[in-house]
Amino acid sequence: MRSPYADFPEDSDTSDPEGDLWFLPGPAEEEPDILPPGPRAEPPETGVIGDWVAAEAGAAARLARVAGRLGALDDRLTRGPEGWRHRLALLEAAELSWFAGDRVGPDRLALWLALRLSGAQEDAAALSRVAWAARRLTGGPGPEPDLGAFLDRRDPGALEAEAEPFADRADSWLRLMTQAGGLHPVTRACMGFHLWALAGLTRSGDRIEAAVTAARIAAAEGRGAVFAPLVLGGAGGLRAGGAPAERLARWLDGMDSACLAALRHLDGIEAWSARARAAMSGLSGRTPPALCAVLTEWPLVSAPMAERLTGASRAAVQRNLTWMEAGGLVREVTEQGRFRMWQACI
Repeated sequence: MRSPYADFPEDSDTSDPEGDLWFLPGPAEEEPDILPPGPRAEPPETGVIGDWVAAEAGAAARLARVAGRLGALDDRLTRGPEGWRHRLALLEAAELSWFAGDRVGPDRLALWLALRLSGAQEDAAALSRVAWAARRLTGGPGPEPDLGAFLDRRDPGALEAEAEPFADRADSWLRLMTQAGGLHPVTRACMGFHLWALAGLTRSGDRIEAAVTAARIAAAEGRGAVFAPLVLGGAGGLRAGGAPAERLARWLDGMDSACLAALRHLDGIEAWSARARAAMSGLSGRTPPALCAVLTEWPLVSAPMAERLTGASRAAVQRNLTWMEAGGLVREVTEQGRFRMWQACI
């Protein structure tokens, strides 16, 4: 039988016990390049902000136009009555409800805010979400000092051990927004809106919170405009997808259309107010001017709403609404005998 060591060379050097350990891996520099990569660190937050800085630089001209349009709206609201801000907030909140899938119209929102009335088949949770949006768009502290108070959100008492507390997620988002303080407020608002879900702040079925927060941040430097309109001209600016440059371009286009729609709406309501005051100057009593103020502040008004908001009697309210409808100042929009609502003929 042939020995397996018969071919072993007689002059081989066996003094080095590791000289021929071919089964061990070679030095690191000799490792092949076909091995899979190891774990990689997450990109730093500054890298995310850098993408938005580059996007803002590429849209400088468009951003300047939108900032000018928002400044014109801010100046207009500063000089106008308080009811204008309330009116725009209700219209924006109603449009946001369609973007979020709740589909709450201005009439339902007005009845809920003024009288806490809702239909038997209506979703009370949806009405509450849209009413929250209208309140936050009307006034109050902004989101960045205390995001939890702005959203009315707190962690439950029995939080699961593996769940990340809301306060930690909110602090992470706020820290990133603070680091992006060099960006224009409109750009920061866009960035915050699109990073909202990545920060784990989106609740199931709720897409309004991020939009309302962004609208307040975009108008943080304003005096008259509490929020920047985002959807009055359509919700295309809130569509996700694409690089930061593409998202910012859509955002600016959407905000430009929304601000322009808001300015045109204010033009209409200002002209209507002047026409209504002139037409009703000969009427006596305090109900006519009070009713004009309510119709300026609310997009849609019912007789019970007007009765409560003006403090007048139901008969006086109904009589003045009938007179205004005959004079072409208001029109009835429900076209039914009961639960009727009127709006100004802008």
